[in-house]
Parts: sequence; C-alpha cells; structure tokens
Amino acid sequence: MGRTIRRLRKERGLTQAQLATQVGISRATVSGIENNTIAELGIRKYEKLLNALGHTLTVKPRSGRPTLDDLKERGVDDGP
Repeated sequence: MGRTIRRLRKERGLTQAQLATQVGISRATVSGIENNTIAELGIRKYEKLLNALGHTLTVKPRSGRPTLDDLKERGVDDGP
C-alpha cells in the first residue's frame, strides 16, 4: 500500500507535507506509510489518503490469478 500511495502522491506533484496537511496527519506518518515502517494504521486514515489522491479503498475477492493491476504494480509488462 505504501508504494502505491507514494506513486499516486508523486503523480499528483504533492510533497509528503502537502498530502499530510490535506489529510490531517503528520508528514512523518506519510513517510512511515510510504516506507512501510508503520505497523498499523486505521482504515479510515488509508481511506482519507487515497481519497485525497483521487482514489478509493475497495475490497475485491481473492483469486488464484493476479489481476492486471497486480502485474503492473510488480513491474511486469507484456513485452519489449
């Protein structure tokens, strides 16, 4: 989740401090989320972060095969 939030934040041209201010958390918390050093964070905070970045938190069924989004996150592409 941290890598996704970092990528979305950078795509929007926001600093960690700017995102933190929008969401109402500290810059250190945003940094911890992006670096996966925060052990637990409430679901509402993740939802606020994603909403501020123009995304939503969703639930999807677990499947045995990766989705296209899963493959993209892992850096797998379909050719040269």
